[in-house]
Amino acid sequence: MSEAEEPEEEVLYEHYKIKADAGQELLRIDKFLMDRVPNTSRTKIQEAATNGNIQVDGQKVKANYKVKPGDEVSIVLPYPQREIELIPEDIPIEILFEDDTLIIVNKPAGMVVHPGYGNYRGTLVNALVHHFGHLPEQEGGIPNRPGLVHRLDKNTTGVMVIAKTEQALTDLSLQFFERTTDRRYVALAWGDISEDGTVEGNIGRSLKNRKVMSVFPEGDYGKHAVTHYKVLERLNYVTLVECKLETGRTHQIRAHMKYIGHPLFNDPEYGGNKILKGTTFSKYKQFVINNFDVLPYQALHARMLELTHPVTKERMRFEADLPENFQAVIGRWRDYISHRQD
Repeated sequence: MSEAEEPEEEVLYEHYKIKADAGQELLRIDKFLMDRVPNTSRTKIQEAATNGNIQVDGQKVKANYKVKPGDEVSIVLPYPQREIELIPEDIPIEILFEDDTLIIVNKPAGMVVHPGYGNYRGTLVNALVHHFGHLPEQEGGIPNRPGLVHRLDKNTTGVMVIAKTEQALTDLSLQFFERTTDRRYVALAWGDISEDGTVEGNIGRSLKNRKVMSVFPEGDYGKHAVTHYKVLERLNYVTLVECKLETGRTHQIRAHMKYIGHPLFNDPEYGGNKILKGTTFSKYKQFVINNFDVLPYQALHARMLELTHPVTKERMRFEADLPENFQAVIGRWRDYISHRQD
């Protein structure tokens, strides 16, 4: 039997666990997996083995390893790229770093990452296909195609990594799976958060609204998710926090913060676009509404990403400053609180 983990919006890889039957004949592991992993090729499986993405009983093995009865085989593969025509579009993108292996971008708000239903143009991938069109093709005349390891929501800003080669995509997928990357987000949440903490609870599609995620602290529904948060600045009615992800689930930070009673500021899907804390004075209400206008989406920014370069094995760290309107809202809250205390 094989157990596949469905791709999440945040992290995009597939993990298969397969136990060899008691009557299993000795067989090369690449051939063994070819018959059991859907929508893949022997070349991709061998690439996975080369990158250390195949394990037997917890130990990394090469493609020529002979599977024997009772072996527990595990393989991590990049999620298959969607069979959709990618239209190059000359859209400006802010590139933080680029070499022959990967590209690091600072994604703006309002940009969908990948073409899909209702969003076939204007996405980050459309922009990257245009950018990659000016690069030399891969060996064998294969055109360069952006390799997604993770995604950010349409209105979440900040640092993203995109692979330029199959080898980089496979390597980065394993790093995300093994949680050896370090991802830090900055969020503005409703309420006065007094201390640092951790949120742990399965995340799955809401049983009432399939467009949002819910936290299920008990039972098997949803997927395991852990978010650590640290208080950066307390502003009475809102708190600036840094969130560190252990896992990469759809809307993880947004769902977890709502679960603990601190929805993100102006997050419409999770109830943060209402005045949840503060006074009843009309001046205060207008102040909050004005801030909603300044930052017209959830206050969430992927500030930092640290990873190991797939080729050089150098540990690399990339950061992106908060967008100007996010910074402006923080400044407005500081001014409001300081004047209240005078």
